[in-house]
Amino acid sequence: MDISIKNVTENYGDRMQRLALFDTLYGLERKTGRDNNGNPIDYFGLGLLALIFFFENMLIRNRKAGVVELAQFFMELAQEEMELNRSDYLKLSREIIQSFRPPSGKRNHRIFYNWETGKEEIVQYSILRASHFDAETNSQYYELDEQGLELVFATKEYFSEFQLSINQLILRKQLEKGEFVGALRQIDEMRMDVRSLQDKISRIKHEIQRNIISDKTYQRYELIVDDIHSRLSRENEEFEELKSFIRQTRARLEHETHEEKMRKAYVLILKIDKELGEVHYQHRALLSQSIDMKTTALNAAQESLYYMGIDSFNFREQIVNKLLSTPLPLESSKKLVKPFLSLEKGELWSPLSVFSRQRIERKGLEEGDSAFAKPMEDWEVEEDIRIWQKNFETVMERVLRSVEGRNSITLKELINSIREGDDEKMLDYRFFYDFWLLLHHKSPMEIEGQENQNLLLNDAMALLEGKYEGLYVVEIPEKLRPNDRYSIKNMKLVLEGKTDAV
Repeated sequence: MDISIKNVTENYGDRMQRLALFDTLYGLERKTGRDNNGNPIDYFGLGLLALIFFFENMLIRNRKAGVVELAQFFMELAQEEMELNRSDYLKLSREIIQSFRPPSGKRNHRIFYNWETGKEEIVQYSILRASHFDAETNSQYYELDEQGLELVFATKEYFSEFQLSINQLILRKQLEKGEFVGALRQIDEMRMDVRSLQDKISRIKHEIQRNIISDKTYQRYELIVDDIHSRLSRENEEFEELKSFIRQTRARLEHETHEEKMRKAYVLILKIDKELGEVHYQHRALLSQSIDMKTTALNAAQESLYYMGIDSFNFREQIVNKLLSTPLPLESSKKLVKPFLSLEKGELWSPLSVFSRQRIERKGLEEGDSAFAKPMEDWEVEEDIRIWQKNFETVMERVLRSVEGRNSITLKELINSIREGDDEKMLDYRFFYDFWLLLHHKSPMEIEGQENQNLLLNDAMALLEGKYEGLYVVEIPEKLRPNDRYSIKNMKLVLEGKTDAV
């Protein structure tokens, strides 16, 4: 015979142990309970759903899952399939939990003949274990034991999104059992999972920027990003607990390094701490990327939808032509044009924005932010006013120095005087020309009583109080070009009522 008996019987005990995990489910299948309508209860299916229920609670880090919570889950799940009241659901949940965790305290077991060793053996397994007890509500909570996790994993291949969470659960079990070598291999798998998540996040980020063409698509990607961020947050919490558990284990082994076995275990736990720290660092970077993707990429996509709507909307084609070419009832015509009859009005707008720097755009090149301008805050307006008042005061001081005993001066004379002095740089600033434009606009002006009437000129007018009664500015037919950037009409400034104080 060409087939090797040794190859057939190798690891027979391990295989039988995995098959024994299903005994509890088949034990439930043999139950013959019925609901209040006489329909048979699917104990086998509900038992599998109970396992997945506890598994999902472990993934989302919910440690309060017991008989009451499982009964509530069954009520919501099977309210249209089974006719049972609340007490019946509680009884059903208790029966299923007791099948996975016998009330006698003994573990589930199976006796079999091991064809590899030629002996009769027994395997024991635990599907559910008690997690903690709430004394206030007298509630016992449960979670999947190691064999329970194996049973759930045997029913489905968990690759994609939950793989890292599953590896975290397995790593904790290995650390609790002292299997440090296996724990190092598990951390290597977690490192690969983190890299896969990194590629996935990068791919989704590009898809968001490229594929969002409708609000429905935007909402779908928003749900995906929220799900990724929520899962990464839960995984980050599990990393923190794993690191805390490793620190406690390391502190315990530090006092037992006199033994050779414990010394080796201490070296391994140090390496595990280091390796897990590196994986956790990479995972935290993913968490930051998910936050950035949520706040930046999705907002950019939302703005692209807005501008796409602006670009694609043709008022003449979709409104005017339709209104004129298609005979519509008067009521329908009113509804069609109603959104365009009035525009939204901003409650606040500062005239100072006229003097603010303007955004410069060239064809194919745009500088600055493309967002709509926002109304200035009160403190910004006040700060802007103070700056302009100071600048206009500086120009008025220069005007008074150039008058030199006269009561009038032209803008051309002032510019020539500035060029001869040491403050020629003043001609490069816009506020110099804004000052003359504002004076010309307000001319003629009375020196006294100007406060709170011309806020921007308050400080400049204060220099003339007690010396002059009024001033006016008139244009002169000559165009001045102080530099390559600015040009302005020549003007004449006249000060009236000059006193002996000058």
